[in-house]
Amino acid sequence: MAKQDYYELLGCTKTASADELKKAYRRLAMQFHPDRNPGNKDAEHKFKEINEAYDVLRDDQKRAAYDRFGHAAFESGGGGGGRAGAGGFDFNFGAGGFADIFDEMFGEFVGGGRRGGGSRGGDLRYNLEVSLEDAFKGCQTTVRVPTSMACEGCKGSGAEGGQAPVSCPTCSGAGKIRAQQGFFTIERTCPSCHGAGRVIKDPCKACGGAGRVRREKTLQVTIPAGVEDGTRIRLTQEGEAGLRGAPAGDLYIFLAIAPHRFFQREAANIHCRVPIPMTTAALGGTIEVPTIDGGRAKVTVPPGTQTGHQFRLKSRGMSVLRSPARGDMFIQAMVETPVNLTKRQQELLREFDKAGNKEGTHPESEGFFAKVKELWEDLKD
Repeated sequence: MAKQDYYELLGCTKTASADELKKAYRRLAMQFHPDRNPGNKDAEHKFKEINEAYDVLRDDQKRAAYDRFGHAAFESGGGGGGRAGAGGFDFNFGAGGFADIFDEMFGEFVGGGRRGGGSRGGDLRYNLEVSLEDAFKGCQTTVRVPTSMACEGCKGSGAEGGQAPVSCPTCSGAGKIRAQQGFFTIERTCPSCHGAGRVIKDPCKACGGAGRVRREKTLQVTIPAGVEDGTRIRLTQEGEAGLRGAPAGDLYIFLAIAPHRFFQREAANIHCRVPIPMTTAALGGTIEVPTIDGGRAKVTVPPGTQTGHQFRLKSRGMSVLRSPARGDMFIQAMVETPVNLTKRQQELLREFDKAGNKEGTHPESEGFFAKVKELWEDLKD
């Protein structure tokens, strides 16, 4: 499939200024960022495309090559391209492109900032199961997360005794080196300092110069009332520590609601199947049912109640996240046929059966067998 024009991807013209390109990219990147479109493959693909487009158009030399040769300028063997091989470079969008562009423009949005002495720490995921009652009322819980933490010996700097890093001799502190390839000047990240511009002369013995060590972190997590299965809680900078003092990543708590022995949840509503004795269903009466808040509720059962009949208890369901409202509770009647009858009970039921049933006493069965009778008569005809 042919690639879309980079200017069209960003919604700009070929005469757009650097500021116009930057504004267009910022708007689209915010719109299609994976954090704002979880699980959306189309948005993820679009995000990659606009990053690739901006990576080329923000660089004057790459933009000039693109304006002249189009996409062929960056394909192996293309008419005007910088072919990888003898020259040791190409213009293909590399693995580090997303991070470099996004750190430059949206450092705070992704929880980091510009890279300094090292790379931003990785994000962590922690799966936490909570009870339905805790999801209803909210709670605080303690989690223990294996992670990388700042080294105490060097205070996260990576240098023995906390000494300050020195300027990188390879790039003279610039963090980048330049190489000439034909009429192009290629700027690449310094391989010695990895773009930091500084190097550690005497690495810390405790952490090997990384500025972080493996530890188990204990955290208090607040679960708000009304959370649902799959809710994600983000704890900023509680993920892995960054290399040599760089910002830490984030910790994401993914919640799962444990099954309940009585209740089934449907959004903010609670469903409960309650067995009702046959006599209570036939003659009417009251039953007492538990509620999610730990209380009890009385339900009036009208005479003639059938299996599947629902009773609604308004505002006795789940809490709603960030709202004072509550859902409803639905009681589903399950009429229970008695078992293990005594002889006397059997006699009474036989007497009831012999007494005969007036029309309408058993509407469900009467209606069903009436239809069956009509079916048999139609088959005879």
